[in-house]
Amino acid sequence: MSNQVKVKFRRSAALAVAAGITVIGAIPLLAESVWFLLVLLIPLAVAIWAWRAGTDVDERGFTVRALLGRRTVPWNAVDGLVIDGGRVQARLANGHLVLLDAVRAADVPRLIKAGGQPLGADRPAGEDDSDASDDGESAPQPAGQRAQ
Repeated sequence: MSNQVKVKFRRSAALAVAAGITVIGAIPLLAESVWFLLVLLIPLAVAIWAWRAGTDVDERGFTVRALLGRRTVPWNAVDGLVIDGGRVQARLANGHLVLLDAVRAADVPRLIKAGGQPLGADRPAGEDDSDASDDGESAPQPAGQRAQ
């Protein structure tokens, strides 16, 4: 297994550029008062968040990055993926949901392929599907509801 990230999901770079332009445009406020430095911190934080936040996927698992931290989850801790509107969440074995930042519903096939995880017809013959039980767990979630 390689240590290299196969796929990175990020927000549009236009968001970081817009926040950067806002920072530059707000610099003249500093001539009025040093207290306007606080006004600069908001678009600066948005620019850093837009540049940094996202989801990195490889064969071992995925890493969700935020403004100040990150969380790495191995694939063996993931029970499934939940699509709630346009958002994609990973349902963990302990029942918690982890939002996969910057991953859209249309990106799910790329996410699964990058993770090297078989899905549907790609699964080897005879492999048990733990989500295929008759208890209704694999039923699609209605819009606006989260898996329990």
